[in-house]
Amino acid sequence: MTEFKSGFVAIIGRPNVGKSTLLNRIIGEKLSIISNKPQTTRNNIKAIYNGENCQIIFMDTPGIHKPKHKLGEYMVSSAQSVLKEVDVVLFITTPQEDLHPSDKHIIERLKQTKVPIFLVINKVDSVKKEVVAKTIESYTKEYNFKEVIPISALIGNNIDVLLKVLISNLPNGPQYFPPDIMTDQPEKFIVSEIIREKLLHYLKDEVPHGTAVEIVRMFDDKETGITNIDANIYCEKDSHKAIIIGKGGAMLKKIGQDSRIDIERFLGNKVFLQLWVRVKKDWRDSPSLLKYLGY
Repeated sequence: MTEFKSGFVAIIGRPNVGKSTLLNRIIGEKLSIISNKPQTTRNNIKAIYNGENCQIIFMDTPGIHKPKHKLGEYMVSSAQSVLKEVDVVLFITTPQEDLHPSDKHIIERLKQTKVPIFLVINKVDSVKKEVVAKTIESYTKEYNFKEVIPISALIGNNIDVLLKVLISNLPNGPQYFPPDIMTDQPEKFIVSEIIREKLLHYLKDEVPHGTAVEIVRMFDDKETGITNIDANIYCEKDSHKAIIIGKGGAMLKKIGQDSRIDIERFLGNKVFLQLWVRVKKDWRDSPSLLKYLGY
């Protein structure tokens, strides 16, 4: 009988090193939102890779950073708690000649972890090989990683090698999820994240980081077959609300149109999306509001 390998893998790193891009590349589906702005991911998202005789449950975590509010504290705590639950850790960084100060902080946390830790150097397609070599040298001086794997999540370089090495380091185990399941998150969560991704894409400065999305209702119209979605966009200031809505509602319309296209692709169904913008002052520092919004 063929052995079945399975296990849980944490994806850890500072903000904006490509953790979500890597996850989406491996799964082949857009489950984690992507932005060039740091601290995009707020929750631990489980994504399931089903291979031949194996199942890997990836945990995409918020970037580890110095928190400025209770939401930030939740994000960092959420990322660090994952380390206690997994079989392997992927520590993602990007090429640089010297050890990044934030990465030094993360490595100190990882030294308390008992499971195998891989150093995954992402975005190697954007630099010379000499820079990658110096990155490997400076990081391996700091910690004795189980493996070092240079990759490009964006174009898919070396992802097959990463998966092969990962599988070889997983224990024999059960199939935790049915083979047709890609994530443990409900559809509503993915839909809210798609909308938040558009906010991050179109809005500048602090405005997008002070937003949250709540799916008020989501249902299929039996007569038309269209999925109806009503969503609230929360922000912290009246001035932010005006920016999100835009002149004559132009910005909100653009966010809604782009969101609808991605939601239709995700659901495989026509969508009617309605968005409202509401002000909740200092929601990122309100434990009750954070809990209400699922953090």
